[in-house]
Amino acid sequence: MSQDNFGRESKKLNAQLSDKATDRKVGIKYQPAKFGDQNYSISKLEKDIKSVQKEDFQRIGNDKSKELLILLEEKIKPAIPDPQFYKTKFDEILIQTKELLERKVGDSDRITELVKDSILNRWVKEGKKLHENKLQECAFCGNEISDERWGKLDKHFDEESDKLESEIDQLIRSIELEKQQLDNYLEIDKNKFYSKFDNKLEQLERIKINIISRVHNEFDLLKKDLKERKNDILNPKKITAFTTSANRLIWLENLYNKLRTESNNYSSSLKKDQLQAQEDLRLKEVFDFLETIKYDEELETINELESIFETDKAKKIAILNKIEDLKTLILDKQRLMNDEEKGALKVNEFLNNFFGHEFLTLQAVEHPDENEEKKIKFEIIRDGKKAHHLSEGECSLIAFCYFMAKLDDVETKGTKPIIWIDDPISSLDSNHIFFVYSLINSEIIVNDKFEQIFISTHNLDFLKYLKRLPKALIKEFSHYFLITRENDESKICDMPKYLKDYVTEFNFLFHQIYQCAKTESDTAEHSLFYNFANNTRKFLEAFLFYKYPNAVERDDKLKRFFGDNSQAASMTDRINNEYSHLEGLFERSMMPIDVPEMKKTAQFILNKIEEKDQDQYEALLKSIGVEEVYSV
Repeated sequence: MSQDNFGRESKKLNAQLSDKATDRKVGIKYQPAKFGDQNYSISKLEKDIKSVQKEDFQRIGNDKSKELLILLEEKIKPAIPDPQFYKTKFDEILIQTKELLERKVGDSDRITELVKDSILNRWVKEGKKLHENKLQECAFCGNEISDERWGKLDKHFDEESDKLESEIDQLIRSIELEKQQLDNYLEIDKNKFYSKFDNKLEQLERIKINIISRVHNEFDLLKKDLKERKNDILNPKKITAFTTSANRLIWLENLYNKLRTESNNYSSSLKKDQLQAQEDLRLKEVFDFLETIKYDEELETINELESIFETDKAKKIAILNKIEDLKTLILDKQRLMNDEEKGALKVNEFLNNFFGHEFLTLQAVEHPDENEEKKIKFEIIRDGKKAHHLSEGECSLIAFCYFMAKLDDVETKGTKPIIWIDDPISSLDSNHIFFVYSLINSEIIVNDKFEQIFISTHNLDFLKYLKRLPKALIKEFSHYFLITRENDESKICDMPKYLKDYVTEFNFLFHQIYQCAKTESDTAEHSLFYNFANNTRKFLEAFLFYKYPNAVERDDKLKRFFGDNSQAASMTDRINNEYSHLEGLFERSMMPIDVPEMKKTAQFILNKIEEKDQDQYEALLKSIGVEEVYSV
């Protein structure tokens, strides 16, 4: 019953998730323009659910959703060209206005009462224009206008004041023209910009209207001052003080250019922002979906049902496991005979394939014990008969093969044990050393059947083979130690460099001579020179023995080796004898080592080896890691 309830609720929730992910009508998969993933699946929905359930997740609002939907409809727009801004003449007009307002006209021959009364002065001036060359009598009072009066009026309203008035009229017309130009200043076309800049453009439009309105007002103030001066042309006046706003038009232009540049640059990041918009919309959709189906409540119900189901399942599994354990125990007892026989066959396989011992085999024989239970024992067969006398080497060989076979028995197979192999080639002749190494490599190392493996040996040839094992020369994976005995105690220490890094001590000694010959310092490698005599003596003993193996009494091999270079032979012999012994030459221990002499001797030795046997010389260099031939 618990399984049915758990399965029913799980199936219901999975169906809802599947529909939301891949249903053709409501699935996210089939709305790629909005949510951006044509390959959307239920596994991706589960990933999105984890994202929206995080504490730091912020669901976008409906207004933001509308903005993102508009953004998704955006196409790459052409670049907005650099606009040609109208350059206002406000500063120039301001300077001209100030000059006209403050300009003085000559005060001689002026009619005093007209100078004092600007309204009367304007009225008389207009009357003069109406009467001049038309009427001889005043149209207002009827009196005759005398020539003397006309002369006074001509001198009062002279050319200077007329010119000033004309310039004021002209400047007022310029102001009106500037105001008209400002009405068409910076027409902002939102369609040329991406929608994400709409708010900034609206704000820019408001700023533009405000600035232009203020500049209009300032032009009106200038125009007002000019009209006042025109009406009182004879009396200069000060310009009305105000804060100049025209310069803010440059700031407005910079704001526009900044938005224009951002919009042009946005073309390259539009795709990225649209992908982010699709993700934000998709996660909002998932968030709203979870709230609609009450996902958390459904999940809690399913978890409770699953807990009940798992409890019942665990009880059932425990019973089934107990049954299986009993079956396994029965099968293990039945299989014991077969496993032991397979083990014997495996030993024989190793003996035959790796060691070629077809005449020596191992057989599993059934023997009942005291309780009449079947027991398996092994018998060693030689040439079809039970063998009673085995050599120590044969015992070691069979024991090692049996050990290798045990790695595949029922208790060990499939595990990675820690393996210790103690001198597996003990009592074996040299023909078997390589085969033991091959068996270890193919059955244990290559098949990775160990957690750690320890191999001990007394045999240097076997050590040489062990260095061929995979990763055997990588410090992070392999280590080399030497067990030494001091009185009644044994100690483990790091293996000497000449055993660990070189195939033989012979290669190590050659490397020491090589380093001594090529060193550039007399002090940095003091140990090279201090040990040079012993190293050289041992190297030449081995080298010259194999070069001149004839047993000639009192054979001076050094002279034969160096040939006509008696100096090299003499120096080498002296260093070998005097520096490798202190007995009889104790004063040598009180004197510093003669470095140049030893370096020169090392160079003699290397040059002579290279001269006499180029192939051997190059092989020795490669054995110590020198790829290019070095001539000293």
